[in-house]
Amino acid sequence: MKIDAALAPTPLKDVPAVAQTAQGVGFEALWTSETQHNPFLPCALIAEHTATIQLGTAIAVSFARSPGNLAYTAWDLAAQSAGRFILGLGTQVRGHIERRFGMPWPDSPVGKLREQIQVIRSLWDCWQNGSKLNFQGEYYKIRLMSPFFNPGPIEHPQIPIYIAGVNTGLAKLAGETCQGFHAHPFHSPRYLREVLLPAIRAGVASAGRQEEEITMSVTAFVAMTPEEQNFVRSQIAFYASTPSYRPVLALHGWEEIGKKLSAYAARGEWSEMFALISDEILQTFCLVTDQDALPEQLHARYGNLANRITLYSPFVPGERDGFWKSLVSAF
Repeated sequence: MKIDAALAPTPLKDVPAVAQTAQGVGFEALWTSETQHNPFLPCALIAEHTATIQLGTAIAVSFARSPGNLAYTAWDLAAQSAGRFILGLGTQVRGHIERRFGMPWPDSPVGKLREQIQVIRSLWDCWQNGSKLNFQGEYYKIRLMSPFFNPGPIEHPQIPIYIAGVNTGLAKLAGETCQGFHAHPFHSPRYLREVLLPAIRAGVASAGRQEEEITMSVTAFVAMTPEEQNFVRSQIAFYASTPSYRPVLALHGWEEIGKKLSAYAARGEWSEMFALISDEILQTFCLVTDQDALPEQLHARYGNLANRITLYSPFVPGERDGFWKSLVSAF
């Protein structure tokens, strides 16, 4: 199991130093996210200022962009990084797509994401191999690529695509067509084992692929202090209030708690939400441990479920340097 790092929301001017330090510590990859900043701009800086560490988006919001936009951006980053870039995509939820990004929500999110990936790969194949561009789908009809707009072949054209998800539809799609799946931090090992991994395997089987062709990348909640436990409780409450994430709670018999959390969130009653996250819920969705035991317990919790692991807490140079070096060394 590989150990990766998450880039904290940070100004672009600080990204080179963070990336170089992460590479020096020995992380396998540095992931960017789409929260307060564009997820692709830091990747250009990571690629420029490092030589060995992988880099990727975990995630970029796919429905906020066209497949052409995604294809061009990933192509440039793969070229700049000498093949170290991983394109990680996620659909987000309807409210954010419509009210934060001003884009339409599709009738079939799985179907639209499938077409986005197909278009991206059609463009890459056109640029690399000169194949005729002629994609005709429900959401996209892409058939124009004149030489002036064709960036041409690159040295590392096999760009891995990971997709993120909480429910089975996107997990199955990952098994059908992707190189990796980003498991949402709001999960339990049981949910991975009983829900997501079987869906991925079903997708793998339907496409006639091998299970080894897809990587399970997990972001994990970890709490080693009372302060971290309180922070994770608030994050669990936030994620669990999302109606489309309710199946995670339902597996454990907590669907009614999810409904209460959604109602509190709608009214902005955040303190009431926090109080609903019991110790049992916390320990189901978060590894509560101490620093010395963390590496062993991460392996025990995820060793048979994940190929790569990222802590939810971002990597920040100068904060807990000894902890990060010890953790990576243990891996």
